Amino acid sequence: MFRKLPGDEARNLVSTTPDTAVVFRPAVVRTPALVTIVIWLSRLVAGLVRLVWRHPIAVTSPAVPGVIWTLYGWPLALVLVGLVLLAGLSWASLNRASFLRIIGWRLLAFWRRVWIYRRHWQPVMIVSGLGRHLRGRDYLPRLVRVECDGWADRVTVRMLNGQAVKDWTDRAEHLAHGFGSRACRVSVARAGRLVLTFPRCDPLAVPLPAVPIPDVASVGPVEIGACEDGRPLRLKVHGTHVLIAGATGAGKGSYLWGTIRGLLPAMHAGLVEVWALDPKRMELSFGRALFGDRYAADPADCAELLEAAVAVMQERADRFGGLQRSHTPTTADPFVLVLVDEVAFLTAYQSDKGLKLRITAALATLTTQGRAVGVGVMAALQDPRKEVMNIRNLFPDKIALRLDESEQVDMVLGDGARDRGALADHISPVPALGAGVGYVRLETSPDPVRVRAAYVSDDDIRAMVAEYAQLVDAAPVTGCTTAPDSIPVMGSRARSAPVLGVASATREGVRANG
Repeated sequence: MFRKLPGDEARNLVSTTPDTAVVFRPAVVRTPALVTIVIWLSRLVAGLVRLVWRHPIAVTSPAVPGVIWTLYGWPLALVLVGLVLLAGLSWASLNRASFLRIIGWRLLAFWRRVWIYRRHWQPVMIVSGLGRHLRGRDYLPRLVRVECDGWADRVTVRMLNGQAVKDWTDRAEHLAHGFGSRACRVSVARAGRLVLTFPRCDPLAVPLPAVPIPDVASVGPVEIGACEDGRPLRLKVHGTHVLIAGATGAGKGSYLWGTIRGLLPAMHAGLVEVWALDPKRMELSFGRALFGDRYAADPADCAELLEAAVAVMQERADRFGGLQRSHTPTTADPFVLVLVDEVAFLTAYQSDKGLKLRITAALATLTTQGRAVGVGVMAALQDPRKEVMNIRNLFPDKIALRLDESEQVDMVLGDGARDRGALADHISPVPALGAGVGYVRLETSPDPVRVRAAYVSDDDIRAMVAEYAQLVDAAPVTGCTTAPDSIPVMGSRARSAPVLGVASATREGVRANG
């Protein structure tokens, strides 16, 4: 005896005789042809309206000549097309930027939406696991919009209900190869919507020349290179701390010297002091004349210099307390930038445990309390492991250059940075291609940005020293001040005694006062 069952109940049947087939016919509701035609027509009209609204130029370009051809014949249509092409070529030659912004990139976005993304959308989504094929129907994320500029495509996607951002970041490589790009970066536009960035070319493949020294004295942000999207890379140094991590030859010196180069006018004006710690004795020693007595290479001298910076920070905190919450650089209280090259040697590989503890304590104090009173730290290292640099999380802004392991990317930039496209372990080891290339993750944004610092050559550094060394040394001198309780503290532009001696006197004064 046969029984009629609803379609879904057939899967719950259990047959005790394997040679007996379970035959069922799913329930089918017949839709009137008129309803089907109305649905199809409404979808067609909605699609046409959406197409015209989103791509007016791409739709108008073939539609207008077609209408004129139909009404007035092909000669007039051909003349119109020729005039339009001539006007477009003239516009592009006279003002290429505006032509690309208004016409060119929109036409490219329409073409790539149709030929690249829409054509491959269904198979890429299904194979990568971001779409679902259930009961004969595909459930796919929605392709909302495609935008193009000079280097990348930005694809706005509406996720399926129940999907998370991590579902997409885990499949970034699938998406990149599926749509023919070398990389894919995932960022959140708003709830339920993502922006997928697919680079078409690499604008940072060629080394950049040194950025010209600015004409105006400013404490930042300092322009030191370029971002992948063509914007200048302006690095904030006042009011923050910066950690730079990269393997040997990755280009850490470009960031250090680019920052110094951008601050030279402010150093000349007395608004900035750069204190340099150079345990390697190779990088910052080139510009030693720019730092004067605020340069240290021996580990003991480095500890002294850091403790002197802590003394300046604490003296300012005592004076600023209850009066102001942020620092404004002046000649009396200039911004102090502490540059530390190869900080790992001082905090981990130093054989003297006493010096190691003193240096780590001073750096921790500066990075936790310094930026409110105008003392910033920029540190560079090769090995970002926690046991090497246990205070790396105290640096709000981080830069990851070429790294040896994929795990090190998240160590430097924070959890999930590599999934969002910060492939610092894929940067080329060839100096011409990868030196200075890195990913910046700022305190104000969780999304890493690919950048390249301009190369400051040895000749550029020699020219900087020749032009500015005497000017910086001759900047206004405010001398030494005396803090409460008669604690001697190094003041701005102190020249009467070396920095190291002042630091020692500061510690003796602290001991004398308990």
